[in-house]
Amino acid sequence: MTDIAPPSSPVAGPGAVELGADVYPAGSRYANEDLRPVPIAERRWTTYNFVALWIGMAHCIPSWTLASGLVALGMDWRQAVLTIGLANVIVLFPMLLTGHAGPKYGIPFPVLARASFGIRGANLPAMVRAAVACCWFGIQTWIGGQGIFVLLGKIFGGWADVSEVGGYPWTLWLCFVIFWVLELAIIYRGMDTLRRFENWAAPFVLVGAVVLLIWIANKAGGFGPLLHEPSKLGWGADFWKVFFPGLMGMIGFWSTLSLNIPDFTRFGKGQRAQVWGQTLGLPTTMTVFALMSVLVTAGSEKVYGVAIWDPVALAGKTDNVFGLLFALITVFVATISVNIAANVVSPAYDLANLAPKLINFRRGALITGVVGVLIMPWKLTSTPELYIFTWLGVVGGLLGTVAGILIADYWIIRRTALHLADLYVAGGRYWYRAGWNWRAVAAFVVGGVLAVGGAYSTVNEKGVKQGPLPVDGLIPFFKPLADYGWAVGLGASLAVYLTLMAGKRRA
Repeated sequence: MTDIAPPSSPVAGPGAVELGADVYPAGSRYANEDLRPVPIAERRWTTYNFVALWIGMAHCIPSWTLASGLVALGMDWRQAVLTIGLANVIVLFPMLLTGHAGPKYGIPFPVLARASFGIRGANLPAMVRAAVACCWFGIQTWIGGQGIFVLLGKIFGGWADVSEVGGYPWTLWLCFVIFWVLELAIIYRGMDTLRRFENWAAPFVLVGAVVLLIWIANKAGGFGPLLHEPSKLGWGADFWKVFFPGLMGMIGFWSTLSLNIPDFTRFGKGQRAQVWGQTLGLPTTMTVFALMSVLVTAGSEKVYGVAIWDPVALAGKTDNVFGLLFALITVFVATISVNIAANVVSPAYDLANLAPKLINFRRGALITGVVGVLIMPWKLTSTPELYIFTWLGVVGGLLGTVAGILIADYWIIRRTALHLADLYVAGGRYWYRAGWNWRAVAAFVVGGVLAVGGAYSTVNEKGVKQGPLPVDGLIPFFKPLADYGWAVGLGASLAVYLTLMAGKRRA
């Protein structure tokens, strides 16, 4: 199990590995220029670049409203911020573990997955991750288009008083399409363009959030009664029933990136840059952002008599044209920043891995954009129960299962030693049987069934089911595990994979 040969590739710098042009099997059907290891000279993302990446991704409308979802479920603001902060500290650890392969080998997530699932088998976790990203891309693009539509409606009167197409004003569809095109135009120019965009987008969005906080605080003369509103759940049994599935849902929010973070860290200058960048960027940003959303909402309740959790709706309350334009640009930049980084980069690489000779990074991005529109996933945010428990919970469970296998293989079995060239050729160390490692597939199935087999829909106070799943769970026997889906999936798949791989002499 631990008979590991040292990496067969030349090493330059502190542990960094690269393949020379004479070693890289460019002619292989499993290789193309987008999947090729990033040369060491081109790994130049610094700590700031990773911090900026996370600030840009975290400062978006869905993450702003995460706290609102928990408060709507009965938590007070302290409980909501605590849950979000703890979830992001927890998800940071697998993020750093899977991210390690990026600066060391310069490889993206689907290529890393080849070591455990096999050259062909890696398409299984890659397509799971790509499907989730396409759904998120649709959600974020629709939200961004709606935000622009609302703010333009305040600036140009009568913007919404037009004929409807498919139940929505045609001007809303116009905002949606323009937003969609601009997103794909940025990512089409490549990862270096994304890095430069995130560098200035992050501080701009942060300033926008602070401006919104100062504005509402000034109007409210304080932060209103919401900060003194007691929890509807208390700290007893009722709280824990919401806390654990809520915690798993919050982990599920970024469990997507805990898999494909090598897509970004492969451009890192070294481990220090990705470790410090992610540690400073993710848990701190998300916790502060959640606190700001609570404070702003508390101020809105005092000023307008009702808690307004949607930052776009709140910004639309001002009659100042400059303020509306600033809010419009902030929403625009914030949503593009998170969507292209979190929801286009990964499926672009994942689809390229599916057919490297037919699909490159740019074509993968375009396919993501089309699929993200066709599946119309905005309905997933219709209720907090559906959004947090069903959508985020199921996604977290499945992706936690994949993370368990990657971590077990890369850290415990291989001790971070990979033979880089063999990740791109048939018949090598990672070919297993016909390109598939059945042990990884078995661990994925077992972990997935345990994690999401008991997924269920809740029932509201009126007895109405909130979601498409059975109230008793898909598999009633596993329903008690559903509230802990991410942790169950990660732990179960890790244990099963290690057991099945015991004694396997494979580097």
